Amino acid sequence: MRLRAAILTVSDAAAAGSRADASGPALAAALAEELDAGPEERAVVADDGPAIAERLRTWCAAGFDLLLITGGTGVAPRDRTPEAVRGLLDFEIPGLAEKMRAETGAGFPAAYLSRQVAGVRGRTVIVAFPGSPRGAVDCFRSIAALLPHAVALARGESPAHPAGETS
Repeated sequence: MRLRAAILTVSDAAAAGSRADASGPALAAALAEELDAGPEERAVVADDGPAIAERLRTWCAAGFDLLLITGGTGVAPRDRTPEAVRGLLDFEIPGLAEKMRAETGAGFPAAYLSRQVAGVRGRTVIVAFPGSPRGAVDCFRSIAALLPHAVALARGESPAHPAGETS
């Protein structure tokens, strides 16, 4: 399955140009490695709910299958990614966020402070990851095998389930 993907980095410092975006490129490399897909677009925005929502709306309207977001999922006062994403979703996929925290939290307890969120808007799957390169990549890898199936279902396709699996 060919995935049309885009990556959004949410970072005040990267948006201002005072720090390079390390998480977006790391996530792009993981996307290529795990799903043999590259992002068709990448962007950086500040930790600003309306700016995050506007970029995601634009990409959903453009027909992207998968939107990956890195940053803004912590508990700092400016971390607004989960709220911006939830305001756009038709429904959440809580199991993806649960799986990310469960698989990364054992080795890095601070992972339980991250507020990852995943869901569907229209036919687009949207997933928000932590802002650190390692956190974003580790979380992405923990759910990568599930994403093509989630995208197919969001598209309205009914792929055959592997033996023993249900949706």
